[in-house]
Amino acid sequence: MNEVVVNEVVVNEVVVSVGSNIEPNKNVKLAKDKLSKIDNFVNESRFYLTKPIGFTDQPDFLNGAFLIHTEDGFETFRQKLKQVEIDQGRVKQEVRPVANLIRQRKAHLPNKNGPRCIDLDIVVWNRRIVDPDFYQRDFIKKTVLELIPDLNV
Repeated sequence: MNEVVVNEVVVNEVVVSVGSNIEPNKNVKLAKDKLSKIDNFVNESRFYLTKPIGFTDQPDFLNGAFLIHTEDGFETFRQKLKQVEIDQGRVKQEVRPVANLIRQRKAHLPNKNGPRCIDLDIVVWNRRIVDPDFYQRDFIKKTVLELIPDLNV
């Protein structure tokens, strides 16, 4: 199934994965509130506590998913999600070239799997899986299928 056309307006059906391990209850609710103001918030999955992946010396994550209808195109909607992350205080660490790290005698790269106040990623766009994490992380698949049980996987 592709986008839905309502009164000649294209409405895209999107599933967004949601995760937080810094004040997770507060930050998930805040993200939901912000997204509800900018697009048509349809539903949310149950949320689950999950262990961190990669960098494990951090609190557990609260993970779930939101089902949203938007008139925006994919890239515009993705930018809206990134803006919500920024507004909530998420700062992605800059990854510097390894040569710079060696010159500076630093032993590690910034950690992309570190703690975060909110993480919002498009997993499904008009019933098409667009994030490979759907297949790699059971909690993502579980929450997406709660929202779209008949999704063709």
